[in-house]
Amino acid sequence: MTARSLEEPDTHQVSSILVRRQAPGSARLSKAEVRSLAACMLDALGLGESELSILLTNDRLIREINRDHRGKDKPTDVLSFPQSEFSAPLRPRRGFRLDVLGDVVISIDTAERAALSRRRSLREEVRFLLAHGILHLVGYDHATPAEKEVMTKRTKELVRKAPLAP
Repeated sequence: MTARSLEEPDTHQVSSILVRRQAPGSARLSKAEVRSLAACMLDALGLGESELSILLTNDRLIREINRDHRGKDKPTDVLSFPQSEFSAPLRPRRGFRLDVLGDVVISIDTAERAALSRRRSLREEVRFLLAHGILHLVGYDHATPAEKEVMTKRTKELVRKAPLAP
């Protein structure tokens, strides 16, 4: 991503992407870059006008959220809370509009450990987790081998559509 002057048109559709950080003691990560990555991904899905909330947090808080909402008393890398339910993955068509997608919660601590084990940067790992979380918001899942194959393919596609800043 490069900085644009005020005169240059924005290539992203108008969207409302809120990125909050509640991760004391965790690695630093640019909220602006996460917002930009999310905008690229939403555009690629044809959902550039949708509202999305992203929380960057630590293992302590994501563990509480995971316990309270999924009954799993352990930290995880990413959680998604969709505002709409889909019987099949959403494939928006021209003119389709979904006002509010939902919330994606990412543990920076877990992402940092995963990045180390996968030999990639924290920014690359968070980009992957963001794509994965957004796909959950629009109905993708990985409960079966067939679903996992489709979701993995779509996650990689979204990651390619959202380049990291130099």
